[in-house]
This record gives sequence, C-alpha cells and structure tokens, in this order.
Amino acid sequence: MMIKRQQHALQIALDGPAGAGKSTVAKIVAEKLKLFYVDTGAMYRAIAYKVLEINAPIDDETRVSQIAKETEVVLDHSDKRIVWCDGEEVTEEIRSPEISRAVSVVASYPGVRERLVELQRLEANRGGVVMDGRDIGTYVLPEADFKFFLTATPEERARRRWLELAKIGKEVPLQEVTQDMVERDRLDTEREVSPLRPAEDAIILDTTGIGINELVTKILTLVQGG
Repeated sequence: MMIKRQQHALQIALDGPAGAGKSTVAKIVAEKLKLFYVDTGAMYRAIAYKVLEINAPIDDETRVSQIAKETEVVLDHSDKRIVWCDGEEVTEEIRSPEISRAVSVVASYPGVRERLVELQRLEANRGGVVMDGRDIGTYVLPEADFKFFLTATPEERARRRWLELAKIGKEVPLQEVTQDMVERDRLDTEREVSPLRPAEDAIILDTTGIGINELVTKILTLVQGG
C-alpha cells in the first residue's frame, strides 16, 4: 500500500550492498539537509536479533514473519541514534557477525519485508527523509526525488565492516568478515522478493577509495543542483 507523502517533502534513497558506506553517508547527508534519517538496515537487524534472542528457528519463515509482526522496533533519531527492540536497547548488539549472517535470511521473507516496508513508508511520509537500504529506490520509495546506488569492491567493503566491528570491541578475523560479506551479497541479490539491484533511474557511485567527505559533497552537489 502506497501512502501519500506530505507535499514538498524531499525523499532521498540510498541503496547498495553491505559495507558500501550507505549508513555513514546517509546520516551526514540527512544532517546537512536537515532531513529525517531512517536506518532500515537497523530495523531488519533488530528483527534478526529478536529471532536469535528467543532461539526461534531462522529457517521457519512462518514463525519469523509472525515475530516481525509482533515485535516493536523504534529508532531514536537523536544524535545517539539508539535502536530499541521491544523496549530493549540493541544499538551495538545488532552489529554483531551473528546478526550480519542472519539478517539477509530474515529480510528475504515476504512477511517480514511487508511489515517493515509499511513502517518505513510511514516514517518517510511524515516529512523529508534520507533512507538507506537495499530496495529503497526500487520498492520502498519508488517515487523518491533522488536515488543513489553506492557500491565498492568486496575487499573494500569487508575491510570497512571489519574496522566497524573493531571499534565496538568485536575482534573478528578479516577473512571471516569477507566470507560473510560474499555470502550476504549472494543472498541479497538472489532473493525473490525485492532483490538488491539499482533502480533504473539511480545514480551509481563507486565508493572504493573515496573518502566519506568527498562522497557526501558529491551527493549534496547533485541534490542541490550545483
């Protein structure tokens, strides 16, 4: 179900594979343009966290979809960007390798996606937003004003994720992170429901070797028509 958005509410969609820099870029762009940032990946990770927390079988699509319908996921859009799952703060927990491995499976279930896409569209239509994910420009916000697809080499993306984990005290071998990244790419691109792919009208940006500031400047220039 499509929900009519507020008039003149700017919508920017950023899609791409894991580790392409979407979340970091989206947060900064949203801040610069004074827009609302919706981290869809965190929402899916929260559901994956819930499934693992209650030891539900991740390959039971019916059970996982029901969990998604019953789970409350709230994004605190303050500077701290806290993620709540049924009243529990899970901001750091949802970034673990275990969740990274589980989230693509969870996100492939139509029941899960249907519920979260509904919530994402509601968030988007409350005002101007920057939303990042894997199917924002193709499915969640097909009428977005600007669509960007960020990508990078698998090695570069794995290195970035490895550094992210190290910052929060999770020591994981780079090889393991790389293997997880390759498998997640496969699941994301081969799933039947809203597979990872650029929208036909998306602007593709290869972020390999490009600093965050340079990438943000490029996107802001395109959005502001400079």
